[in-house]
Amino acid sequence: MAKKAKRRGRPPGSKSPDKMDVGQLRQYIDRMETLLKKKVGEQRAYFEGKLSELSGYASAKASGVMRAIGAGRKRTRRKATPKYRSRKNPKIVWSGRGVTPVWMRDEMKGTKLKKDDFLIAKA
Repeated sequence: MAKKAKRRGRPPGSKSPDKMDVGQLRQYIDRMETLLKKKVGEQRAYFEGKLSELSGYASAKASGVMRAIGAGRKRTRRKATPKYRSRKNPKIVWSGRGVTPVWMRDEMKGTKLKKDDFLIAKA
């Protein structure tokens, strides 16, 4: 016995939109619009709920991160005390932070002077 072919398309008794009169077509369109509005409302409510959950999660996460890195407070360092002084011009000093200054490199070039030779003696 051969298998029956599956029916495709509209169920028996339903009319195709192109064979309906204007009144029936208007009712069909209204039913479809209300069905679509209902489905869109359900989806919107679902996604807004998910979004509110995520925003609450994200704001809690963000506040934890901000607290961890200490954002919002600007910390200022006090000025570093100088550790090195130029031999040629005693007014020029360097704290020892960052790149070696040009004046120190120039004074060390061609001599046996080291960085330690420019240290300021503690009183």
